[in-house]
Amino acid sequence: MKCHYEALGVKRDASDDYLKKAYRKLALKWHPDKNLDSAEEAAEEFKLIQAAYDVLSDPQERAWYDNHREALLKGGVSGEYQDDSIDLLQFFTVTCYSGYGDDEKGFYTIYRNVFETIAKEEMEHSKDEEEDEEQFPSFGESHSDYDTVVHLFYGYWQSFCTRKNFAWKEEYDSRQASNRWEKRAMEKENKKNRDKARKEHSELVRQLVAFVRKRDKRVQAHKKLVEEQNAEKDEEEVENGQERANVDRGDVVQADGAVEMDDFYDDLYCPACDKSFKSNKALGGWPQEKVLKPLDGLEWTS
Repeated sequence: MKCHYEALGVKRDASDDYLKKAYRKLALKWHPDKNLDSAEEAAEEFKLIQAAYDVLSDPQERAWYDNHREALLKGGVSGEYQDDSIDLLQFFTVTCYSGYGDDEKGFYTIYRNVFETIAKEEMEHSKDEEEDEEQFPSFGESHSDYDTVVHLFYGYWQSFCTRKNFAWKEEYDSRQASNRWEKRAMEKENKKNRDKARKEHSELVRQLVAFVRKRDKRVQAHKKLVEEQNAEKDEEEVENGQERANVDRGDVVQADGAVEMDDFYDDLYCPACDKSFKSNKALGGWPQEKVLKPLDGLEWTS
């Protein structure tokens, strides 16, 4: 089955007016009356164009088609759908790669290809055709820089959420409902199945990311580097703390000594002689003839 958007040669977000213009242009080009030399081929192409426009020109039909496009293109919505997505379970084992090099069977080549394939599958289900795979950070190579490649990769993929709508997981065709209540019940059950499938797939991808990250030598090397840097930082802080403690302790000792000396000499100091004595006896035995004239307002005491 050919995609209706491809049949009309338009993007998936094309407006109604643009769809109409594209249809009229192609209808004139492929109308059997204008292609008598290849009437059979023209009739077949004209039939596809008409079918595509009939669906996309109807808002409800277009909405349903958009939600089931992938399932229709890959077999239908009645159980015939064959999911050709990459089988991620085979990559949850160390036997899927050989060594940690960048060769064909190496760890980094194997998983780089895996995540590139996942990204391509996601792009197929994106309605925005302007998006590109650069929005999905690359896994990189064995020598890739941690900050500019490795960190960005895991930062994105560890919170991965699929864009696939899993419409092929729907159990009921709501178009066959006999009334709106039955249709509503069908849609509710279909949504439940789609959400469950989306959640399971997203979790599976995130689990694979965790499996890969645990064995990534680049992550291990960065972790070791950070631990060494933290250890050096802790040692410097301890040394600086000891130096500050020693300085503070010396200041305390000096300050205490000064207080003690001041207390010791306060009562044994002669302001007239500008002399301090170590004892009352020494102060009292100081020769009187050597005593200078007392300062104004001060009296000699012995």
